[in-house]
Amino acid sequence: MRWMAFLLALVPANINAGEVKFEVSMKAGLIAKPTDGRIMVVMASGKNPMPIRGIGETGLDAPVFIGKDALAFTAGKSITLGSECPIFPIESLSRLPKGRYTIQAVFHHNLELNLPTAEGNVYSMPKEIDIDPVAGANIPIELSQVVPVDAPQESERIKYVKIKSAALSKFHGRDMYLRAGVCLPPDFDKNPQKKYPLLVTIGGYGTRYTAIQRYSRASIPMLILHVDGAGPYGDPYYVDSDCNGPYGKALTEELIPYVEKMFQGIGAGYARFTTGASTGGWVSLALQIEYPDLFNGCWSFAPDPVDFRAFELINIYQDENAYINKHGFERPAKRELNGETSYTVRHECQMEVVMGRNDSWWRSGKDWCAWNATFGPRGADGQPKPLWDGKTGKIDKSVLQAWKKNELNTILTEGWPTKHARWGGKIHVYVGDADDYFLNNAVKYMEASTKKFNPPFDGVIVTGPYQGHGFHPISNAEMIRQMIDRFEKSKK
Repeated sequence: MRWMAFLLALVPANINAGEVKFEVSMKAGLIAKPTDGRIMVVMASGKNPMPIRGIGETGLDAPVFIGKDALAFTAGKSITLGSECPIFPIESLSRLPKGRYTIQAVFHHNLELNLPTAEGNVYSMPKEIDIDPVAGANIPIELSQVVPVDAPQESERIKYVKIKSAALSKFHGRDMYLRAGVCLPPDFDKNPQKKYPLLVTIGGYGTRYTAIQRYSRASIPMLILHVDGAGPYGDPYYVDSDCNGPYGKALTEELIPYVEKMFQGIGAGYARFTTGASTGGWVSLALQIEYPDLFNGCWSFAPDPVDFRAFELINIYQDENAYINKHGFERPAKRELNGETSYTVRHECQMEVVMGRNDSWWRSGKDWCAWNATFGPRGADGQPKPLWDGKTGKIDKSVLQAWKKNELNTILTEGWPTKHARWGGKIHVYVGDADDYFLNNAVKYMEASTKKFNPPFDGVIVTGPYQGHGFHPISNAEMIRQMIDRFEKSKK
């Protein structure tokens, strides 16, 4: 038995005694009553002014963070987070490299906006500390700050609106609001009687409405409406869904009419257009497809999956597992232009598991969560029913019919024989054939479908050879010119 004694001698004496734990408490007076939510503790290497802003980053160099539910949390209580908590991007808290970290905690309880930094959430001030997982430590953290209500500054041309949505409030059983940024045309103040066409623009995943600022110097003769990329399950994608509720109805019947009335919009389908990239690419295309008469054209760049035979690299109808491909290897979720894997589906979902209540990726507020809530059914517990098991990746075939009805290629294909005139010339889709997230595969399915249409498809689908996620073959100026040209030709 000398060999065993020798091996034991190599193991540090305190390896079993040491464990890093975080004791999170809350300062009095920050929330009105005991509240359910999710506590997350972030450990960022070195100095970092606000580590909680790194929650949701991917890659092995992302800040380490752990998460745990907190029920009826309030001042006077404390919650311990340690090795039992899910963690990202490392395998376990014991694998945390010894070193100096900036740590910060957040209590995320905002049900309307699924963001760690959403208004009303409670967080701690960041502090630097040395952590040695072998020695262990019991680290106290006090939540002492409240994220303030958004109050972005307006200017002569940039305005912000926030309206209570009757449709969403009824669905969710609590007050729900629509937020948006509006950019006024350059001559708006000089023409109080003039009416303007409307451009609805949607950003990439999770882009907030304050991104309207990017248009502040643009000379575009249209009202520009930038919707908000935050909702109960992350980006709400602005279509009606079983889980998010009637976001399509809220946008088209509440927000757009409100903005057009307030800011001199024409208020007719021939004078409305949509555009966006990635998430915005999908939403802009979905709005045109689902509301053919309400808009006069979409310019969609790198749209999220329009056909679920290519849900990134997952064929939800044929594949058995989201994490492992048919060859037995981990399935990539993002690639570089040369084909190198940036990270995998399992890696990305592990991050979402740490963020989501009840350790569930389908409640995280990130990409896979938002897709699942937009396309999938609601479960018996009132929450989205996951497409796959979070631990194993096994796909639940019972949800596929619900997904199918939200597939844009299917909606377009089945509707073309009777709606082709209403979609005529309105659809413009652009994607790189080396898209970072493999979105070109789904667009290829859509393109193949359109080649069989009768009457013939008269839209635009362009694929860029050796182009990635940022493929944008026409300039913004040319896109606006095309929109204005359609507008002028469509005037009644």
